[in-house]
Amino acid sequence: MTNSIPKKYDAIVFDFDGVLVESVDVKTQAFGALYAEYGDRIVEQVKAYHLLHGGVSRFDKFRYYHEVLLGKTLTQEEELRLGNLFSQYVEDAVVDAVYVSGAYDFLENTYQSIPLFVASGTPDQELKRIVSRRKMSHYFVSVHGSPAQKGDIIQSILSQYDFASDRVLMVGDAIADYEGAIAAGVKFIGRVMQYPKTAPFPIGTIVLPDLVELVI
Repeated sequence: MTNSIPKKYDAIVFDFDGVLVESVDVKTQAFGALYAEYGDRIVEQVKAYHLLHGGVSRFDKFRYYHEVLLGKTLTQEEELRLGNLFSQYVEDAVVDAVYVSGAYDFLENTYQSIPLFVASGTPDQELKRIVSRRKMSHYFVSVHGSPAQKGDIIQSILSQYDFASDRVLMVGDAIADYEGAIAAGVKFIGRVMQYPKTAPFPIGTIVLPDLVELVI
């Protein structure tokens, strides 16, 4: 009989864009296109804010762009219009985006032995469509998008499946992912695309350039 090495985690929760799929730039360009009518300076501010606040709902970003950058009230009608336009811009592109290096192999090699989940800032139904269209649904026990917050999603997973928090890992590329993991008391590893550039996480956070080196 061979001795098996005990696994380190009982479950792994992934962010989606920029962690499993290289789709962050798709969304950056989409935000820019939505605000092109306000000029290049606003477009650059919109893109910069998006990149600094990954994992945050697009609707929270719309409110910031309008109220802070433009000094305008965002009506419910305008919010809905922007959300629909954004979805049209990005959904097909995210479906077609390449995997983050190592992600496909990791999912293939892991999903049958460790429960995997997704917690994303993408609207829930859109996220589920994207995962389904990419034929990724079978990898995950469940997939969760906004408006639920990351910490609440992870807490719900811990509660529903009775996982010990210190035996669950969150893998994300944004401070919202880190904060969600901390709020839920789970472990965290950051994915930083332009490794080893300065990560958005506190000093001492484990970061990887992709998922090739993700070892569980």
